Amino acid sequence: MIVSATAIADVWVIEPRVFTDARGDFFESYNHRAFDAAIGHGVTFVQDNHSHSVRGVLRGLHLQHPRCQGKLVRVVTGLVYDVAVDIRPGSPTFRRWVGVELSAANRRQVWIPPGLAHGFLVLSDSADVLYKTTDYYAPGGEYTLAWDDPAVGIEWPLAEIPGRRPILSSKDAVGQSLADVARLTSAT
Repeated sequence: MIVSATAIADVWVIEPRVFTDARGDFFESYNHRAFDAAIGHGVTFVQDNHSHSVRGVLRGLHLQHPRCQGKLVRVVTGLVYDVAVDIRPGSPTFRRWVGVELSAANRRQVWIPPGLAHGFLVLSDSADVLYKTTDYYAPGGEYTLAWDDPAVGIEWPLAEIPGRRPILSSKDAVGQSLADVARLTSAT
């Protein structure tokens, strides 16, 4: 596998080694030993999630605290613009964000360590996103960072979706500012 650093420490883009022949192709989407060696420490995943969405859907930016989840994210059909935002107090990259195109075609994955907000925008007609998490879903400690918070300034590729406005859930439509999320998560 090829592991590439991003602008946020500990967020990694992972590309598998693909074996192709006349029948098609094969790759390991996850190997515990290789993954731990690539990111430099052990990780235990406890839950797998599968999301199916249509073009223009923006899911996120989600996080949990104090039961923070690390996420290993990949796309099995379609194309998404996947984003991580560092909201860790005292982090040298606090407020910084990174965006990566993940698709079935490029087979990339992104590792988002615990303590970051995560979301994605669907750029294809539909997309299936799979992600492993390091902790279980904990609705009592769930937060949503506003996808369009100017304090973060994410440059979403909205020109690629109809109306240039994402489709949001009711929860995501009322996401909180970075200042509010940082205050609330540091208080718990």
